[in-house]
Amino acid sequence: MTLPPQRTRGHRDPRPDGRRTPPAPRTPARRRGRIAAAIAGLAVVALVATGCSIQVRSEPDPSIGKDTMLINADRGNPLFDRNFNPYISNARTASKWMYEPLIEINPLDGKGTPWLASSWSQPDPKTIDMTIRKGVEWSDGTEFTPEDVLFTFDLLKKFPAMDIKGAWQHINRIEQDGDHVVFHLKGDDVPSLNIIGATYILPEHHYGKIKDPTTWRDPDPVGTGPFVLGNYSDQQYSMDKNPRYWQADKIAIEHLILPATNTQLDTVTRGYDWAYSFISDVKGTWGAASPDNEWWFPAGGVIGLIPNLTKAPYSDVNVRKGISYALNRDDIAETASEGNLSAAGQTGLILPNQEQYLDPSIPDRGMITQDTDRALAELAKSGYEQQGGKLVKDGKQLEIKLMTANGYSDWLRAAQQVQRDLGKIGIKVDIQAPQPAGYQQNINNGQFDMAMGGMGNGDVFQAYNSLLSSDFYQPVGKSTVNNFERYRNADTQQLLDAYKATTDRAEQQRILNQLQAIVYDDLPVIGMYYGGLWGLFNTGKFVGWPSAQDPYMAPQNYDSAPLLIFTKLRLRDSAAGKKILEEQKTQTKEAGK
Repeated sequence: MTLPPQRTRGHRDPRPDGRRTPPAPRTPARRRGRIAAAIAGLAVVALVATGCSIQVRSEPDPSIGKDTMLINADRGNPLFDRNFNPYISNARTASKWMYEPLIEINPLDGKGTPWLASSWSQPDPKTIDMTIRKGVEWSDGTEFTPEDVLFTFDLLKKFPAMDIKGAWQHINRIEQDGDHVVFHLKGDDVPSLNIIGATYILPEHHYGKIKDPTTWRDPDPVGTGPFVLGNYSDQQYSMDKNPRYWQADKIAIEHLILPATNTQLDTVTRGYDWAYSFISDVKGTWGAASPDNEWWFPAGGVIGLIPNLTKAPYSDVNVRKGISYALNRDDIAETASEGNLSAAGQTGLILPNQEQYLDPSIPDRGMITQDTDRALAELAKSGYEQQGGKLVKDGKQLEIKLMTANGYSDWLRAAQQVQRDLGKIGIKVDIQAPQPAGYQQNINNGQFDMAMGGMGNGDVFQAYNSLLSSDFYQPVGKSTVNNFERYRNADTQQLLDAYKATTDRAEQQRILNQLQAIVYDDLPVIGMYYGGLWGLFNTGKFVGWPSAQDPYMAPQNYDSAPLLIFTKLRLRDSAAGKKILEEQKTQTKEAGK
């Protein structure tokens, strides 16, 4: 875990030259000119004065065709760098829409959809057998083969800086048998399927002659994905539908336009079809700008307090419990997310996404209700008592230095509410807010007392492993990429190792129940509220967006999540689009009964 879900963007991902033959398909010259003209004047904005208020409205630019999506998904600095290598930093967001993974993973629940691998099996905990999809072509017409898969993984092994998902931390060796690619793992490691499956596959004929792919920017990409690069400038670029795409019949979008400059005002006023952003007062801004604007903010993680377990008093579970019981999580969630998200439980699970994993024996689904009497009782077990409005031990008030990241207004609001809640029982909280880079360095190195942060993700095992595994433990002063609180417990590690060693779902659930109990009882992180995934959609042209009623994919427009979404969208005015709208009306009626 680095930053929580709402902070992660494809263009920031730190962890993830050959010849083109022949050129990839491009938009006809007349159509390209029309798209270029559309980008120059992206939207019509009307400011309507009503009494003393100004209402911002957005209208689709009439010069952008109904088959073209205007998407706020990439960001220049302030201009674009022509970088479509998905394995190096600052790659264009759309690189992950041209280079595809073996398995399409839904960040909401960790479920995998067959992609460039048409199927897979795990005959034992040390083996993954993937069947590579037939009938796929690279965008230049070259056949996609299992050899491309082998080449990609060999490249990641040869250049470890490219192994952004850490696949070779799990793989011992790989072999090919016809259209099967078999991964032999370093040990029992069933959960590594999603990590290996999420690897972006590269074409051997395109990358094979590149001397140093860790620096090559792949300016003219050749992928298997639904779009190819169209017009490009350092201020915007367009993508055109790939006619050779193996699912071309499922792609209703003919063109994408991605501008470089995207402020929050731009998001509301430019007539975007798809954006990903937290917007204050979303109903009164995005929602009011167009009757076709919709949004979906599902939970993507748990935001909480990370105690440094190497330091007293945070190493004392009674103190952690006392802090936990003193918090009003409903107020924190309301304050931090402006009512968009709810309080989270203390199991480490994201509900309702991971409802199927919840241990029913945990009280109230893991929710902790504010109880100041219980908070003081827990703290009293460690010698703390109230004196003159202060919570003291040996005459000294309990003081907490709470670190957040400068500029993260939702975190700051949450931290201030924590400050108020703990202040009511006599705990002094000092909020520290270094710049994001400084925050990340401090938390990696264990140089903090307590910090805003989080736990949980769509892959339930990886969430617990990242939170609790001793494999990530580092002493203060040495950097780690997970387990920032420095939790270490031999029995817990045995459970994590046991999960890796079994393919039996009942046994996996038994282990998950125990891991939930550990998070609930030991509070390695004190969960407070859900962090959101901030999907903003316009249904004027395209319908079929993911929603609470149909959560087939997280609403994010970065990484590989859009690949599945692109296959689900339909033109609003088409027969398929009208059918989707009718089904949505029926669902709304049923929900209202």
